[in-house]
Amino acid sequence: MSSAPSSIAADLRRLQATAQPIWLQVGKVFTGTDAKVITNGHVVFTAQGILHAAAEPPPPEITRPEQSSPDLTLPDHTTLPGLTDAHTHLFLEGGEKDPAARSVHLKRTAEEQLAQAEARLSRLVSLGITAVREAGDRANIGLDLQARYRSTDRGIMPYVDAPGAAINHEKRYGSFMARPTEEQGTPAATIADRVAAGAHRIKLLATGIINFEKGTVTAKPQMPVDELREFVAAARTHGQQTMVHCSGNDGVENCIGAQVDTIEHGYFIDDDQLARIRDLDMVWVPTFAPVQFQLDEPERIGWSDQVCEHLRRIVDGHSRSLQHAIEIGVRVVAGSDAGSHGVAHGWGFLRELELMQAAGITAPQVLHTATGAGATRMDYAETFGVLAPSAASRFILTEHDVLSSVRHLRDAKVVIFDGHVLDQNDSESNPGL
Repeated sequence: MSSAPSSIAADLRRLQATAQPIWLQVGKVFTGTDAKVITNGHVVFTAQGILHAAAEPPPPEITRPEQSSPDLTLPDHTTLPGLTDAHTHLFLEGGEKDPAARSVHLKRTAEEQLAQAEARLSRLVSLGITAVREAGDRANIGLDLQARYRSTDRGIMPYVDAPGAAINHEKRYGSFMARPTEEQGTPAATIADRVAAGAHRIKLLATGIINFEKGTVTAKPQMPVDELREFVAAARTHGQQTMVHCSGNDGVENCIGAQVDTIEHGYFIDDDQLARIRDLDMVWVPTFAPVQFQLDEPERIGWSDQVCEHLRRIVDGHSRSLQHAIEIGVRVVAGSDAGSHGVAHGWGFLRELELMQAAGITAPQVLHTATGAGATRMDYAETFGVLAPSAASRFILTEHDVLSSVRHLRDAKVVIFDGHVLDQNDSESNPGL
């Protein structure tokens, strides 16, 4: 018999109040370490972290004295790690679909944008998104949120990892989120500037964006391979990874040649490039959602039927690339580009995962990209995204079959986040995301 989320949440809050380890037996346990599923698995946790997650019952030394059975047995439920959106722009309100209203938001002060970003944080956790990887803003709002996360009075908010201002070239794409390297003069000085500001990684804009009217990337890459190599070398001197905005086959080739850590977007990537990305243990973050929004609602932008055909072709090609990447073992990590036009924070990430499954990979494969696929490779400052000893206690409990369809991540669920137990209490119609 299944239990309502509110009932389970109440039981978990009561158990959390004892400050003792909590032992759950759950019908399906998805640990996030790969795409496998444990049937009738056991999870033991405290507010401080996961103690046990396996098919076998826990050893007695990690449960309460003389405890011989689980605190809760949930045979109709699935548990999985909290989700990580690995490409977001928290300073932008992506859920605002009207272009005129979105333009007003972009003109707000940095202080106003920071306040709005802060208001989104607890909402993300209640949706099951317990970590976000920021992708750059010129006002350092992401760095402010990263600092808030690391403070003692942060409240309920996801882990935030931020690069500060992205790096581009003067008069090239990205001025809304980047400051040009010409301000410092050299790649080494530019990297030092971002690290001094508190960046946990370096965001580079290697190319422009897709010309949808032409159906391809028409501008030459703004960073040639030799310059990218300089940025990568300088970043590694400071112990920093590079996350690189890139679309177009030429731009992807430059990123591979420079051996960046992650390629963000990567539209028009080819099979040979995917094989080399795999061999170099680079990461690909595909970000379907922003392009799919333009295909779903072209009237908001004024796209013609011809442009819509370009959009379909681009998305279909990206889908084939995702299928091939998973087949050959590329490390794919999910990111929504939330904050982009039509891509709300939280709900937009759930949409991204749906699009990845629609592209032809399985729900467990999709969930792995949103949990453990990046847990170690992305050099986060904490361990999350997996149900494993020493990882943070941040996970989802749901009676809906998310292992068959990630669409069920939208349904009612309970989120355990450190010492908190949250019911999903949001709606996609609520503004502000």
